[in-house]
Amino acid sequence: MRKSAIKFLGIFALSAAFFTASCSSDDDNGGGGDQGVQIDPNDLKGTFSGEGTDIVLDPNHVYKLTGKLEILDHATLTIPAGTRIEGTGGTSAYIAIGQNAQIFVNGTATNPVVMTSGSNNPTPADWGGLVICGNAPINRAGTAMSEVGDLPYGGSVANDNSGSIKYLRIEYSGANFTAEKEFNGLSMFGVGSGTTIQYVQVYHGSDDGFEWFGGTVNTSYLISTGNEDDQFDWTEGWNGTNSNWYAKEGFGKGNRGIEADGNGTNNAATPYSSPTITGLTLVGIPESGEPQGMKLREGTQGHISNVVLANWATGIDIQHDITLDWIPENLFIDGVRFVNVGTESVGKNNAGEIIDVTNAYTIDSNATGAGNGVDVPSWANGWARFDGL
Repeated sequence: MRKSAIKFLGIFALSAAFFTASCSSDDDNGGGGDQGVQIDPNDLKGTFSGEGTDIVLDPNHVYKLTGKLEILDHATLTIPAGTRIEGTGGTSAYIAIGQNAQIFVNGTATNPVVMTSGSNNPTPADWGGLVICGNAPINRAGTAMSEVGDLPYGGSVANDNSGSIKYLRIEYSGANFTAEKEFNGLSMFGVGSGTTIQYVQVYHGSDDGFEWFGGTVNTSYLISTGNEDDQFDWTEGWNGTNSNWYAKEGFGKGNRGIEADGNGTNNAATPYSSPTITGLTLVGIPESGEPQGMKLREGTQGHISNVVLANWATGIDIQHDITLDWIPENLFIDGVRFVNVGTESVGKNNAGEIIDVTNAYTIDSNATGAGNGVDVPSWANGWARFDGL
């Protein structure tokens, strides 16, 4: 296949509103083989695929995301520092990176990339969110289809590389199809450890901030603030090494700080969810609908250390027989500081009986969490957003 490229370059951006490029035959913008395609920054959408199909956005434009932007099958999407993408259209507007494609978000601490609402009065669910699908293992059958984006994910490539994301802020995401099918800010389906995800914030979305569906991707410096469901959520056998997560609920809505599952249908499915997290702060609000700082259930494992839990009715909630059986060798929280927490911990087995789970954690009144205890960590300065919280 002849190589093609879509490049939005500043020198051309000053002279034209449209950009012409050559795309693969899978493009639904042009169709019918290799041919010129026009990309309008005021109407950013389309499906692009094929090796050599490289979409490079121009930070001199504000991009209007009006439909789905899909990057598939060895195509790449590069977003330079300072680029702003504004989504409208609810569930119809989202960015999806498919298996064997890559995204490169090259923000900086002083000039992050922002994906946000295009509304004059932005609210959660104004647009979908960012979806990445990789080839790393999941604990469902081989491969599966993503619940949003309808793309395949999963496989056997633990070190699969979906690209690199640094200094990205995602705002007002989470458009929902139904009460059970909603976009998150950043959804990671079978994303592999070759992928870099650092310095990412999800702000005021209507569903979860971050959610992992299996995979092996590692992360650091994540911020989840004011999202209306869980701030962090994992399931389907996610394994990753992580550091410095900060979450704070706000705007009068929110559920758990962390909701952690293994596999809801088969709690014993392998690979088990078993992430490592070092440096974690979760700050709740009295209005939380499900006010647990951490809910660990359905067979998840995990090793978590240096934790601050503040303003929760219950700090740690562990459920289901298999999850309880992992304590303390495969499920343990080392060094927790409880601040204004009603009940430190509770456990419940499959029969609904209350189980003592104090052997699942140790207490450390000097824990710093994500770096600054309950307060915003210094590494968030300059690129993250905290107004209204």
